Amino acid sequence: MLGRAGALSAARWRGGAGTGTGIGIDLRAALRSGGNLLFALFVAAVLAFTLLAAVHSPDDPLLHPSSHQLTAFLTSATSNSTFLADDSVLRTGEDFAAAIGANSSDAAAAAEATVVAEAVPFIKLEDVATKEESSGAERAVTVDTDASSDAGAAAEENPIVEAVSCDTEAPVDCTGDKDLFNLLMRTAIEKFSDLHFYRFGRPVAVPGSPMECDLAWRFRPAEDTNGRTTYYKDYRRFTLTRDVNTCNLVVGNVGEYHSGTGAKRSGRRKGKKGKKGKREAPVTDFVPAKTQMRLDENAANADTTAASEPELVVGEAVNDNLPVVESESEFSRGKYLIYMGGGERCKSMNHYVWGFLCALGEAQYLNRTLVMDLNVCLNSRYTSSGKDEERDFRLYFDFEHLKQSASVIDQSQFWTDWGKWHKKDRLKNHYTEDIKVTPMQLRDVKDTLIMRKFGNVEPDNFWSRVCEGETEAVIKRPWYLLWKSRRLMEIVSAISSRMDWDFDSVHVVRGEKAQNKQLWPNLDRDTSPDSLLTTLNDKVGAGRHLYIATNEPDKSFFDPMKGKYRTHFLDDFKDLWDENSEWYTETKELSNGNAVEFDGYMRVAVDTEVFLRGKRKLETFSDLTRDCKNGVNTCPASS
Repeated sequence: MLGRAGALSAARWRGGAGTGTGIGIDLRAALRSGGNLLFALFVAAVLAFTLLAAVHSPDDPLLHPSSHQLTAFLTSATSNSTFLADDSVLRTGEDFAAAIGANSSDAAAAAEATVVAEAVPFIKLEDVATKEESSGAERAVTVDTDASSDAGAAAEENPIVEAVSCDTEAPVDCTGDKDLFNLLMRTAIEKFSDLHFYRFGRPVAVPGSPMECDLAWRFRPAEDTNGRTTYYKDYRRFTLTRDVNTCNLVVGNVGEYHSGTGAKRSGRRKGKKGKKGKREAPVTDFVPAKTQMRLDENAANADTTAASEPELVVGEAVNDNLPVVESESEFSRGKYLIYMGGGERCKSMNHYVWGFLCALGEAQYLNRTLVMDLNVCLNSRYTSSGKDEERDFRLYFDFEHLKQSASVIDQSQFWTDWGKWHKKDRLKNHYTEDIKVTPMQLRDVKDTLIMRKFGNVEPDNFWSRVCEGETEAVIKRPWYLLWKSRRLMEIVSAISSRMDWDFDSVHVVRGEKAQNKQLWPNLDRDTSPDSLLTTLNDKVGAGRHLYIATNEPDKSFFDPMKGKYRTHFLDDFKDLWDENSEWYTETKELSNGNAVEFDGYMRVAVDTEVFLRGKRKLETFSDLTRDCKNGVNTCPASS
């Protein structure tokens, strides 16, 4: 019995042991299967990521800036999305300023903007005294230190009433006759009713023409819907006659845009210092009383050394000479940042600017002077030769505003000074490659020069990569520092003035898109002259100036529209950049005597800016056709 019981116990024990062994084997198999499954999932994820990276085409980084206000503006209805998508011309600081303010949720900023806007009133007709009104009206201020008040009083006491006593050929006194000054201002305000005037300069006599005066003024379009803070300057020649019955002066003719060359100043004149150091209005200017009061209030706080807000005045003389370090000690005390190499070269202008503003933003963050190369490689798509070509930065952007608002120095000048003084003054260079070191890590570097050297492997050699990742929250691209070239904007102003700033505009995209019926099946038909006339019929009045911005090479294509509208194209104004133009002379001087081509980028920039100044603006893919801008089935869903 005991033996049988022992045997049974042993059997049970062996059976139990066998069962435990089976469970252990099943557990190991389950773990092995789970591991295989996880590994398979990992491989599948890697494969999916690899395929996605291979087929993914990233968006243009310009359309994804750090500022959400900037992003909202670029994608809003007020943004010229068609031009941006065609990679024609980018918006710059003067475009963003008002838009960001408009989109801002900061009520204080909006209130401040309103106060500023009200503090700069324009000159109304009633602000300018007539001959019968008192010259001391409180509504306006005329600073006239040269005219004789006694002579003026005598003239009022003894008015000329008999025609026989009037010398109709007597020369006019352009500079000293206040009544004449008022007459010219009133004539300008009445003639150009679509403009708001903000300042008039003193009339200037025309040598050899005793009955003519030149007059300059600063203005803005009355219906400027772009929200820009741009001012324009014009100067015109006024031809005068005398009424044989009253002997009063009458304006017989007002010359064309910039005809009054005698009133063109060679540079910006500042007001003189008055009592207690107050900055007064320039003695040659007529301004509204509120503007004069603001000048006086600002001058009363003259202990402030902060620079005043920069104004973009198209038409003023441009001073874009290169900044020069005045002394060895000044150079040695400075701190500098330079970017060397990089993948931005010869890319689109949008790509270049996106990287350049990153470099400028890092320089500001590090409190250093940016050493910049003024040679820009213009992509072959914009050149007549079909090859990439070197261009001067100042041909496209306002370098005067940049050097006044930020600390920059020309690269060639910097290396000249560095070669003279770095050994003598023991100046050190801190070297870093690509984007391996963030700006935050460079904050405590004390060396005179920080040099970022970029390699040849894209996209890690893009300057813009410095401002990505964790740096994006720290470095803000200073858009407000980069304005368009005022020389190009002067051409825009001239074209608009020749249409009296009273025109409508239409952007007509044709070219390759009109020929591609698969992606744009209706574009060719919808942009034909007959279709355009039908579309514009209830939008643009007959006889209006109509500016057509288009990539259609054959402008005679639009001839059927001339019967109803006064059509204009960019090439109608090519005298503004030909060999006899002011633009040609100035850019040639800027390029060391070499003639400058009015290249494709300049053409599209000017074309776009004129289009944006139309009173009514019609876009191809918003107003002319049902086709989508980027092809079939790419239209955004309507909200």
